[in-house]
Amino acid sequence: MQQPKLTAIFLLEDNTVADQTKTTDNRASRREFIRSTTSVAMGTAVAAGISGIPAVHAAGTDTIRVGVIGCGGRGSGAVQNCLDSAPNLQIVALGDAFKGQAEGCREKLKQKYSEKIDLPDARIFVGLDAYKGVIDSGVDYVILAGPPGFRPQHIEAAVAANKNIFTEKPVGVDGPGIRRVLAAYESSLKKGLGIAAGTQRRHQTGYIETMQRIHDRAIGDIVAGRCYWNGQGIWFRPRQQGMSDVAYQIHNWYHFVWLCGDHIVEQHVHNLDVINWAMKSHPVRCWGLGGRTAGNSTRPTGDANEVGHIFDHFAVEYEYPNEVRVFSQCRQIPGCLPNNVSESLVGTKGTCQVDRYTIKSDEQWRHRGKNNEPYVQEHTDLVESIREGRPINELKNVAESTLTAIMGRMATYTGKEVSWEQALNSKLDTFPKALTWDMKLPVSPVPVPGQSDVV
Repeated sequence: MQQPKLTAIFLLEDNTVADQTKTTDNRASRREFIRSTTSVAMGTAVAAGISGIPAVHAAGTDTIRVGVIGCGGRGSGAVQNCLDSAPNLQIVALGDAFKGQAEGCREKLKQKYSEKIDLPDARIFVGLDAYKGVIDSGVDYVILAGPPGFRPQHIEAAVAANKNIFTEKPVGVDGPGIRRVLAAYESSLKKGLGIAAGTQRRHQTGYIETMQRIHDRAIGDIVAGRCYWNGQGIWFRPRQQGMSDVAYQIHNWYHFVWLCGDHIVEQHVHNLDVINWAMKSHPVRCWGLGGRTAGNSTRPTGDANEVGHIFDHFAVEYEYPNEVRVFSQCRQIPGCLPNNVSESLVGTKGTCQVDRYTIKSDEQWRHRGKNNEPYVQEHTDLVESIREGRPINELKNVAESTLTAIMGRMATYTGKEVSWEQALNSKLDTFPKALTWDMKLPVSPVPVPGQSDVV
């Protein structure tokens, strides 16, 4: 009996910050470690007697039809990463809120990957419902690169349509969104879908080998940690003439909470994900400080409806099980130094600078292997796992790392301690009701710690 076709969806966003860390290529051990730290959904589905699981006949023998939702900077880059990741992949559909973004992505792909694309005008979808067109266009493997605020509904739609998913981080911006993602995760397990996430450090050999040693207790029990994403400013896009509120906010999505979740969620989630990975857990509570400076080139002052309302610095202390404390800091302020994107751990037997792949204990260790390209490898690992009939499922991991960042934002905005349960069960749904392209969409003022109540 012929097996059903592979179906997969990539969800990505326009994140222009590149990660420059080192890895090596030990594919067998990497794949096994990835599988040991993610849910092997195919086995769960087979055990439950579920039929109709998306699959392919053998590695590289079936062409996988790829669709893309979200064609900005990160999305356009991720499409190329996807095409470089495995044989027999073809881009057949693009979707974006803006026509120019989708068409621009098509032109870039024509220049470098003309033999790997089939993109007639009929499969270029534009608008708030572009994701529906891509999902329904006969694709097998789709990349969604829209702003994170749209991620829960896109994931829901992909899982409902029995698509395997590659989702960029973060996978939501608030508690209600994360609850939707976790529900989709449970459904994806029952369906045997493969899902990988854009937390690419989990596909980076240097990180993987370092984490193996941490989990083997090379530094003993973890008692403390710290993680940073302290950098310069992020892009800011002024309103173009004639733009509606919705069009402008999506165009300038990084500066509005309902779309990006603030930079602690959009960017610092990478470092928080490493900490959760090391701890094999998520925090139980946190508290923090932060704010928005008087104004700079990437955070202009004025009406929040025009300049946005996110913070430019956060400092959060997380408490993990067994009273392990982790200090977290992120910053996007031009001219502040030093820049620091890193994660480190303190154990009962030694220390680990995770981002540098070094352990100091009774036996000193440093990873010195050959580099790989994690942005490509994350796609390779997903495709190979599905073709082998053992699809990885990373959705719960990235959902929990996203909620870790969300609770840090909540604690900082309010100036109050926030527990994991408060964040997960929050009723604050930031996504606009009955969203339409031309609707008025006023935004809330910049939060004031000690006065704002956004839990």
